[in-house]
Amino acid sequence: MANQNYSLWAAPVASVALGAVVNLPGSKSLTNRELVLASIATEPTTFAGALVSRDSSLMLDALSNLGSTVTEAGTNAPTISPATLTSDATIDCGLAGTVMRFVPPLATLNAGRITFDGDEGARRRPMVTTITSLRALGVEVAAETISLPFTVVGTGVVEGGELTIDASSSSQFVSGLLLAAPRFKNGLTLRHEGEHLPSLPHIEMTLECLRQRGVTVSTPAPSVWRVEPGPVSGGFKQIEPDLSNAGPFLAAAMVAGGSVTIPDWPSVTTQVGDAFDGILQKMGANIVRDERGMTITGTGVIHGIEIDLSIGGELAQVVAALAVLADSPSRITGIAHIRGHETDRLAAMATEINRIGGHCEELEDGWLIKPSKNLHGAIWHSYEDHRMATAGAIIGLRVPRIEVENIETTSKTMPDFPKLWLQMLGGN
Repeated sequence: MANQNYSLWAAPVASVALGAVVNLPGSKSLTNRELVLASIATEPTTFAGALVSRDSSLMLDALSNLGSTVTEAGTNAPTISPATLTSDATIDCGLAGTVMRFVPPLATLNAGRITFDGDEGARRRPMVTTITSLRALGVEVAAETISLPFTVVGTGVVEGGELTIDASSSSQFVSGLLLAAPRFKNGLTLRHEGEHLPSLPHIEMTLECLRQRGVTVSTPAPSVWRVEPGPVSGGFKQIEPDLSNAGPFLAAAMVAGGSVTIPDWPSVTTQVGDAFDGILQKMGANIVRDERGMTITGTGVIHGIEIDLSIGGELAQVVAALAVLADSPSRITGIAHIRGHETDRLAAMATEINRIGGHCEELEDGWLIKPSKNLHGAIWHSYEDHRMATAGAIIGLRVPRIEVENIETTSKTMPDFPKLWLQMLGGN
């Protein structure tokens, strides 16, 4: 709910069709994976286009605590030296899932005590799989609960071998283990056993990051991944624009009409945000990819959609925001796992849609959203969740007097969001 310490941001209504070019910051998912790999590389890694945000800053601070030297910190072109991994430290995870799930496996390689904690909201996020998997690898983890805070007591050596986990609540548990696995003595054969596995494209992203740094990886069977022990190369890494963060801007063209171009949209990528192309076309957009990047054109008419978004729950709130303004019902499923993100995103989104006069039924694994003629202005609570905040901005393009509480939470992955949003609309 609303925090009295945060101001309200009046979401601007679109008064004319758009014609904007929006340059996006680097991908959070790629940035934080590559930062982790830089800390165990054989030589320094220099970046271009890396994300500068709260999440990436928390990751850089974590790696510094593990003994990496960071030069040009606070820019999109830092250089990271390999970590010494001989520290006693406390790491602040904030609300960053990539820090709380990627860095503890890395800390198993550290000869010392590393304590992990974070924001109040972080203590509610699922962490049992991290804790139990590290213990199964023979690493001491001191924890009074199955969530933050906890302490990894490393010896500097992890045997590795074979491990079975249940990653049903987040693919980040898989990625975190795979990223550290090249430094395990026997590598790692990791098997997922559970009801389902969300966000498979994020695991493929992790594998591709490892491949590009010279690590031998394979998928010998469905939900089984093998990382061979061996060196991790450093060098130069160009980070792609964040395609998930493109979502609100792409949606804006559909709501307001007109076009928005995202430059440097990659022709081949492991980012799940690339799926916006097909999804938004089904909802009524026209999309062209050419030398300019990706350009979306909308008419203001939005169609409902029935879709399983298990490939990437991070796309869900953009699709749901568009569904609120659509001319037919939408059923969005396959996203039960987003209950364990920055907030319970299923409950939060349903609450806020209904608060403004919409019709959203919360399902076990998604939403049923129906058109409503009763939409009205109100406070749109962000729940300290950046994707909740941007969803409110999308709806506010058409519904007057939407006030987004704590727009500042977008700094998690996109610090300049309010400025970029106004520029897209033709403001300063």
